[in-house]
Amino acid sequence: MTNIEAELDRLQSLIGAAAPDTRYKHEPQLRRVILGLRNEGRAVPARIKALHETLLSEAIEAEFDNMPV
Repeated sequence: MTNIEAELDRLQSLIGAAAPDTRYKHEPQLRRVILGLRNEGRAVPARIKALHETLLSEAIEAEFDNMPV
């Protein structure tokens, strides 16, 4: 297992264990791992792409939840 695969496994565990309202905070780390995979010329698994999109959506939602009205 390469370092990037180990990091991906670690991140998936962290995201899975995180509270739903805070897991989006792992998005920057996941983005770096995805970029690392792409830089190595490797395909990004569909489940990782979907997880990243979900985290992005959650981050946007959290940003709006914290906006004063």
